[in-house]
Amino acid sequence: MDKHRVRAEGDLMAYAPQGLAEGISILAAEPVFSGILAHAGPPRFRRRRNGFGTLLHIILEQQVSLASAKAAFDRLNGAARPLTPGRFLKLSDGVLKRIGFSRQKTHYARLLAMKIQKRRLDLRAMHALPDDAARERLLALKGIGPWTADIYLLSALRRPDIWPVGDLALATAVQEVKRLRKRPSPERLEKMSAPWRPWRAVAARLFWHHYLSKRGLRSAAISL
Repeated sequence: MDKHRVRAEGDLMAYAPQGLAEGISILAAEPVFSGILAHAGPPRFRRRRNGFGTLLHIILEQQVSLASAKAAFDRLNGAARPLTPGRFLKLSDGVLKRIGFSRQKTHYARLLAMKIQKRRLDLRAMHALPDDAARERLLALKGIGPWTADIYLLSALRRPDIWPVGDLALATAVQEVKRLRKRPSPERLEKMSAPWRPWRAVAARLFWHHYLSKRGLRSAAISL
C-alpha cells in the first residue's frame, strides 16, 4: 500500500489525494457513481486542518448555508488573527454577533475554546483515535452533535468510511441521483451505504459534488 496515499495507525487510515482517486475508481464501478463522474467529473481533493478553527467553522455551518458560514468564518479570521482559543475568548458577545454567531453558537464556541485553552481537550491528538472513540470525544462537547462530529471526522481527520446521515445536502443528492420519490431518512441512508464500505466518505464527497454541480456551484464552496 502506497505510504503517500494512506497513513495507517493501527486500524486507522487517513487518505490523501491518491486515496481519494483510488476510492473513486472503486466506486465508479457502480452506475450511481459513474453517472456523477460522467456529468460532473471527479471532485477535487480538499481537506480542513485538524484543530480549533475548523471545528468552529463547522459549528458556524450548523443549520445555515455554507456560503453564509464561510462569510462569517472569514469575518472571524479578520477579527482574531491568528485564530486561537485565547484570541477568540477576548472577542465580546457583541463582536461575535456582528460576525455571525447566534447566542447559542457563541456559548458553544466559548465552551470549546475554554476546554482547549485549559488543556481539557486536545483536538490534534484525535488523529490517533479510532473513528468511534474520536466521535465519542466530540459528542461529549456541548453543541457538537452527530452531524458536526461526522463532518469533522470526514474533512479534518480524513477518515475514509464516515457517512454523515444527518446531512441534508447528502440526502438530497442521493434522492436525485437514485431518482427516489422522497428524500431518504437517516436510517435508510445508513442501510443504502453498506455496499460502499470502506469508502463511504468518498461516496459522500461524490454525492456532494453532484449536489454542487447541479446547482452551478463550485466544489470550493465546501471542503470536499
